[in-house]
Amino acid sequence: MTDDEVEDLLSAQPDHLPAPPSAPAPRAAAQLLVRIHAEPPERSARWLPAFERDWAKALEDSRQTYDLSPLHEVVRTWRFRLDSAPAVDAFAAAGLDDEDGIDLADLTGTNP
Repeated sequence: MTDDEVEDLLSAQPDHLPAPPSAPAPRAAAQLLVRIHAEPPERSARWLPAFERDWAKALEDSRQTYDLSPLHEVVRTWRFRLDSAPAVDAFAAAGLDDEDGIDLADLTGTNP
């Protein structure tokens, strides 16, 4: 194999890249806050400070990097968390064994 052929192989790019997730709507964080407040009081009391902490960290990261990705990731993670809450409640109410559970970060792809 020639040096040029090796160079071509090493610099090869994939034929197609997966499309990046679409950016959330500008009011997505406000809509999430409304949804969190609508949750049962015991859940809302835990989740509201957690969301605000996540949002503040993502906002600071975005300010430092001029990149909105951290904010978008917080919105995606919290949407997923809120969307999956009824299924989690049903699972817990059924009394099923959850010893082999999967971390939410693994499901959402946010695990570092």
